Amino acid sequence: MLSQNFMLEKDPLSLERIRQILVRLEDTIIFDLIERAQFAHNPRIYIRGSFQEIRDMDFDGSWLEWFLKEIETFHARARRYTSPDEYPFTSDLPVPVLLPLAFPKILHPNTINANPSILSFYTRSIVPRITRRATLALAAIKRSNGIIGDEEYEDDGNYGSAATIDVEVLQAISKRVHYGKFVSESKFLANPADFIPHILTPNPAALEALVTKPEVERKLLQRLRKKAAIYAQEFSADGDAIVNSHLNGGAKIDVDGVVELYESYIIPLTKEVEVDYLLHRLDGLSQADIDALAAQ
Repeated sequence: MLSQNFMLEKDPLSLERIRQILVRLEDTIIFDLIERAQFAHNPRIYIRGSFQEIRDMDFDGSWLEWFLKEIETFHARARRYTSPDEYPFTSDLPVPVLLPLAFPKILHPNTINANPSILSFYTRSIVPRITRRATLALAAIKRSNGIIGDEEYEDDGNYGSAATIDVEVLQAISKRVHYGKFVSESKFLANPADFIPHILTPNPAALEALVTKPEVERKLLQRLRKKAAIYAQEFSADGDAIVNSHLNGGAKIDVDGVVELYESYIIPLTKEVEVDYLLHRLDGLSQADIDALAAQ
């Protein structure tokens, strides 16, 4: 998982530094999606209460939610979620075993956590899309073995492997979306007077316009498509790309599905986080504090 060392970074709110983090997260997300695409949909792991084994442990959530709880419990003890760029999917986590690090003040205090929305759109929209090829291949194998009808689709039984990769994808998407707070803070501090009137009104549409850069988004999607197309290729033993390997089912992932993930989900949700953060940017400040910011 991509991490930023806030104890060493001179300017964690540098837009160039943030851009580098977001570009590297693109690679992480694409490679994780490629790993997930090799398994079938396995919808059972996303249905709450579908595993008696975890119900017997007094857990009534889904298999994936149980995975998240167990993994995030350990990570919480190792103080992962004290870092300003980490957000858990699980509530009521234990306190860290280690004493907290003295991170520099970077973000304004807030409680914004978009993970419930991330979990929902990932399991409902993204997983079925990126696993479609593996699911269809599974159905063909089952039919050849005489399994037909509802039993031939979706479930290959790799519940542990699929959920393990799901957790990695979700954590990467969560980090990417919540970096919207860093973007908003950086832009706010650069020109507080541009934002303050729209925060006080409040005017979410105006704030969104201030943080939205259509040309940057266009280049992001263009870059993402190129990366996904390259990473989706099969390569020969000597490292050369196999021409037209996708025509024989060799592509590792649906490139359009990766682009859709960003265009329809990650980018819009990131902007929601950016705007929500700005709407609360003046919380707890006195009028004198606000006037001083506006005068900068």
